[in-house]
Amino acid sequence: MDYRAAIDWLFATQMFGIKLGLEGAHHLLQEFLAFPAHGTRVIHVAGTNGKGSTCAMIESVARACGRRCGLFTSPHLIDYRERIQVSGRQIPEDACAAMLTQLREICERMETHPTFFEISLALAMRWFRARECDLIVLETGMGGRLDATTAVPADVCVITPIGLDHMQWLGDTLAAIAAEKAGIFVTGKPVVSAPQEPEAKFVLEKAANEARSPLEFIAEPLLGYPIALLGGHQQWNAALAVAALHRAGLPLNSDSVRYGLAKLVWPGRFEEIEPGVVLDGAHNPHAAKVLADTWKARFPGEKASLVFSAVAAKDISGILEILAPLASRMFLCPVDTPRAVSAAELAGFLPADAPPHETFANVEAAIAAAKAHGAPVLIAGSLFLVGEARALLTRKTFQPSSQ
Repeated sequence: MDYRAAIDWLFATQMFGIKLGLEGAHHLLQEFLAFPAHGTRVIHVAGTNGKGSTCAMIESVARACGRRCGLFTSPHLIDYRERIQVSGRQIPEDACAAMLTQLREICERMETHPTFFEISLALAMRWFRARECDLIVLETGMGGRLDATTAVPADVCVITPIGLDHMQWLGDTLAAIAAEKAGIFVTGKPVVSAPQEPEAKFVLEKAANEARSPLEFIAEPLLGYPIALLGGHQQWNAALAVAALHRAGLPLNSDSVRYGLAKLVWPGRFEEIEPGVVLDGAHNPHAAKVLADTWKARFPGEKASLVFSAVAAKDISGILEILAPLASRMFLCPVDTPRAVSAAELAGFLPADAPPHETFANVEAAIAAAKAHGAPVLIAGSLFLVGEARALLTRKTFQPSSQ
């Protein structure tokens, strides 16, 4: 298959949906010779918020230390290949196509067809092995205990802040969700965690005790270093990333940490894509609160023209309760994914004291109206929205993703 045909086949596998469990992922990794090579360190990151930013920080600082680092994250914003990077470079189209062709042959022989995410993980791990990576950073797709990434043996496990999200899959309490996140722990291997709510912290402590894993909670943010990502919460993510690298045995020094954090590139997280236009994937109330705090610090006293969208099964009311007060006017639209919520449905979630709103058929029309209303413009509520908006604003080809 050429690249276009390979990507079309891969995206068609989304019909198999989400399948939590490690058996399929383990079998595919084994068949595709995609487990890490001897001596390659693996850092596995789970949590509710800040996973992607923390992974990106780990990778950037590791690269500044001279390591060849593989980075696997999800979802992508614009281009599928964003998910699979080595030393900051996306997997080339020809390599991606060749490996997907091989994976298709393996998948067709398997009794149960692997999912989109399992195939993506196998592709990434084989590419990291081919590129002889010293370090691999894996972001869980969802949860942890039954996430495909947990089939890869980790040397260090990282837990970012835990909140209520994906409750239909992971449970409706912090304790239940924390238990799923703690499922990534590996017997005897170190765990580093962000500060957690007491309910979640207790669950992590119990799981670490049972796994005989040394557990460290970050006590303070990393101060005194310039970080390319805006927001005070990124200082906590940076502290978590540095602690994880230390546990992985990397020889850190202040120069490599400073360079790695300053040169970090991680789009769509309070990204001012053009003057007065900000993108942020605030997809749950915790992330919305962080966004609100960062907005007030960056644009003190200014109201936003807020472009908002969300997907099904999210706490849309909870997100809007936090974001609506930031806006002078709201511009509601659906995103290009099967999980999209219509603009009319979104309006039904608005709080009683929300500012005036308008509904639009698509993201492009909503952004145009928001810009006409006046800067600053805030585009937030879903990473799917951020990806589609970023493609429009940078004039790139958008590859929709539902996973």
